[in-house]
Amino acid sequence: MSLLIPLYVHPAEDPAAWHRLVACAARTYAVVLNPANGPGDAADPAFAAAARALRAAGTRLLGYVDTDYGARDPARITDDARRYQEWYATDGCFLDQVTARPEGVAACRRLVRSLRGLGASTVVLNPGVHPAPGYARLADLTVTFEGHWSTYVSAFSRPSWTVRQPPDRFCHLVYGVPAPLVPLAVRTARERGAAVCGPVTGEPPNPWSGLTPALAEADR
Repeated sequence: MSLLIPLYVHPAEDPAAWHRLVACAARTYAVVLNPANGPGDAADPAFAAAARALRAAGTRLLGYVDTDYGARDPARITDDARRYQEWYATDGCFLDQVTARPEGVAACRRLVRSLRGLGASTVVLNPGVHPAPGYARLADLTVTFEGHWSTYVSAFSRPSWTVRQPPDRFCHLVYGVPAPLVPLAVRTARERGAAVCGPVTGEPPNPWSGLTPALAEADR
C-alpha cells in the first residue's frame, strides 16, 4: 500500500512531523505541498527546505491546486502549477475540488494536457467521490473517497466500472480514523480497490494538519 500524504501544516509549526516524513518518504506515493491553500504569493523558505529534503529522500512532490469544481480559470490553475515548479521543483499537481460530473470531462482533459505541457509528470484528481468513468483515464491517480471514517465504514459504495480499473489508479483519503484503527483503514482501502490511501486521525477544519500514523506502520 502506498500512502498519499497531504501534510497541511507549516514546517516551522511542526518540524518533527516533517522530519519524520522525510525519514519515511521513500515509502510514500507522494507528498502534497500546500503553503497557502495553493503556492501563495512568494516562495516560502521553510517549505523550500522541506521540499529539498523530501526530494533528496526520493519522494514525489505534488503542489496543491484548487479547481473550485471547474469554476476556476484554467489559466490561474496553470499559473499556480508553474509557481510550484519554480519555487519547490514539484513533480506534478494535486488538483482539489475537481468536478465529478460527466459534462466536466472535456474541460478537465484540457486542463490536464496543459499541466502535462508544463512538465507535470504526475497529476492527481480529487473529486472526493467516484466521478464519471472518463475522469479515471485523465490522470495518474483519482481520489474517489475523501471523508470521515464513520462515512467510510457505513456509506461507502463502489461503482461497477471501478472493478475493471487497476487499483493503483485510485486513492481513498479518510480522516477521523481512531488511531488503533488506522491499519484497518489501510486494509479496507486495499479491499475496496484503492492501492493508495491516506488515513489520518485528524478532524475538521483541517484533518490533514498531522502526519498519518499509517506512515509508521508502512515503515515497519
